[in-house]
Amino acid sequence: EVQLVESGGGLVQAGGSLRLSCAASGFTFDDYAIGWFRQAPGKEREGVSCIRSSDGITYYADSVKGRFTLSSDNAKNTVYLQMNSLKPEDAAVYYCAAGLWGSGTADEYDFDYWGQGTQVTVSS
Repeated sequence: EVQLVESGGGLVQAGGSLRLSCAASGFTFDDYAIGWFRQAPGKEREGVSCIRSSDGITYYADSVKGRFTLSSDNAKNTVYLQMNSLKPEDAAVYYCAAGLWGSGTADEYDFDYWGQGTQVTVSS
C-alpha cells in the first residue's frame, strides 16, 4: 500500500523558516517523483515544487523560487521541503504527492498518490 506522510508544519512568524518532510512507503522510491502542493482556504490547490530523485530534476513555482528548497534522502525514502523567508501568503495545508511527473511542472494530474497534508500558518 502506498503511503505518504507529511510532517513539520506549524506556526511561524513571517520571515521565519519551516522544514516539511514527506515520508514515502509502499513503492520504489526512485520510480516516482514527489511533488508538494498547497491549498489555502477558499483557494484552489497550487503546485509548489517537485523533485525526481532518480535524476535530481526539480521544479519550483515562481512564487517560491529562491525561498524554498527541495532535497531527497533516498535511504529514508523521504523528501524535504525547506521553506525560508515565509510570507503570510504561504499559509496553507501542504500536501505531498507521488507520481510519474511527465509534465515537468507542478501539475496535480501527474500525481496519483497523496498524503493527508500538514498545516502551515504564517503570522504577520
